[in-house]
Amino acid sequence: MQRVDVVIPCYNYSHFLQECVESVLSQAGVDVRVLILDDCSPDKTPEVGKALASRDQRVTYRRHAANMGHIATYNEGIDWAGGDLFLLLSADDYLLPGALDRSAELMRNYPDVGLVFGNALIAEPNGMSKRADPLGDNHVHPLQILSGRQFMRLSGARNLVPTPTAVVRTALQKQVGGYNKELPHAGDMEMWLRLASHAGVGFINADQAVYRQHAANMSLQYYGENILSDLRQRKRAFDILFSQAPDSLRKDKMLRRFLARDLGKQALRQAGIAFNNFDVATALAIQRFALEVSPDVRNSLPWIKLVCKQTIGPQYWYALNSIRRRAAA
Repeated sequence: MQRVDVVIPCYNYSHFLQECVESVLSQAGVDVRVLILDDCSPDKTPEVGKALASRDQRVTYRRHAANMGHIATYNEGIDWAGGDLFLLLSADDYLLPGALDRSAELMRNYPDVGLVFGNALIAEPNGMSKRADPLGDNHVHPLQILSGRQFMRLSGARNLVPTPTAVVRTALQKQVGGYNKELPHAGDMEMWLRLASHAGVGFINADQAVYRQHAANMSLQYYGENILSDLRQRKRAFDILFSQAPDSLRKDKMLRRFLARDLGKQALRQAGIAFNNFDVATALAIQRFALEVSPDVRNSLPWIKLVCKQTIGPQYWYALNSIRRRAAA
């Protein structure tokens, strides 16, 4: 059996920790080892973590003397890993039965694949759940093997991979290094791009994990000027990719232009959200960023729609939208 080392960073998630750890220990078909990294949580994480470690020798518990932040914690986990495969699993998420066995089997059958991911279920605060289906209508088979470039085009300027489903070859993870401390928001996206620049990517069309959505982790909603910081970090992720990737990828001007245009279009959508929230200054700042990233976005539908909104003005646009919604209802 392949060994899968699972690092579980935990900060203030003691009430989720046991379910998370048990979902790993119950995985069949693989040899698992778990490291709980408690980033100096002020809740009951020490009691829960120590109890879990005392009950199963496959579990190790470590507590930081001071809060180190998630990037440093992730990288500590990467340093610890020594098995065949590696997974970072947040303490508020958990695996579904068979997830690691399916990932390990794909890795055995496709030695050129360095990263594998799958579908996830999103558990919402109201008790409902929905599926995060990353490839949408682009897949019909139980699994799909993508080249690095194919993966990059599919993901574009967004984080395509549901993080709790992302299993990596440990040797490749060690080769490409840890997470970039300059990218606290875009670290996952940059890591998937970095891995894909060195190996193929596998997709499993199955529900692999559950991602909990709650107030402490809800992101990428409109949050004022911080969204501009997030977009700039995505641009930085692309800059790092094309400065450090193998020569063939660095010279791929078409891919670079495609990714820049996709980032520009996503930025314009965020500018539209800011405008709808009457934050005209932020909308303009994001619009300028989009134009800097990709001048081509002037010809895109998001640009035309945003200019129409700006021409009409926020109050009249809001009134027109209200009329349209009432008519549709």
